[in-house]
Amino acid sequence: MTDAELAAHLAEVAGRLLIEVRESGVLSLKALGKAGDATANQFLCHALREQRPDDGLLSEEEKDNLDRLNSSRVWIVDPVDGTREYGEARADWAVHVALAVDGVPTIGAVALPGLGTVLRSDRPAPVPPAPQQLRMVVSRTRPAAEAVNVAGRLGAELIPMGSAGAKAMAVVRGEADIYLHTGGQYEWDSCAPVAVAMAHGLHCSRVDGSPLVYNQADTYMPDLLICRTEHANRVLDLVREMNGAE
Repeated sequence: MTDAELAAHLAEVAGRLLIEVRESGVLSLKALGKAGDATANQFLCHALREQRPDDGLLSEEEKDNLDRLNSSRVWIVDPVDGTREYGEARADWAVHVALAVDGVPTIGAVALPGLGTVLRSDRPAPVPPAPQQLRMVVSRTRPAAEAVNVAGRLGAELIPMGSAGAKAMAVVRGEADIYLHTGGQYEWDSCAPVAVAMAHGLHCSRVDGSPLVYNQADTYMPDLLICRTEHANRVLDLVREMNGAE
């Protein structure tokens, strides 16, 4: 099984497990989130250690082992991206499985179990054309001020959505055009979505235009931009203007 096949398979199976846990009907909403995270994490981490024992591993739900910094190949996973949305039985949550090679998000799979689909870096499809009015996905609970301001400058429609993976995949699927985030994330929030988005020919960077680099000692990643390439320079320029940069 190739790395890409493994990533997609694990993301899809973890998604099925999560739905089964939720549909058991025996857990409160709070307990459901914890049980889902634990179940998916155990499956993903055990499977990756079995299938790729020589690779490093970083998971949101595992204690970080900094030995991964000595590995060229590191799997970066988020067992449940959007725990709140998962518990509420919404569709905008995801499972992320990615492989970073020398810091570059090389392989990625993002399962959207609520939609019954897995988007993969090894199976890119054409991104549908943008409509006349651009659409920007933002957090449904706390949209970042920069994103709201940029959307206003572009005349873009705001689309509230849950998890980071769901927002990024909305751009890949042609349901949105820009995902600008400045509220802070961690590597597992974006590694798989960025790998998939890059494979589909989308622009992916920090909001200063620099590359997104993974498998760092500090896993905090303050910001990112995923969008159609034709809109990247305009969005980056607007962010610089708002931040007072020359």
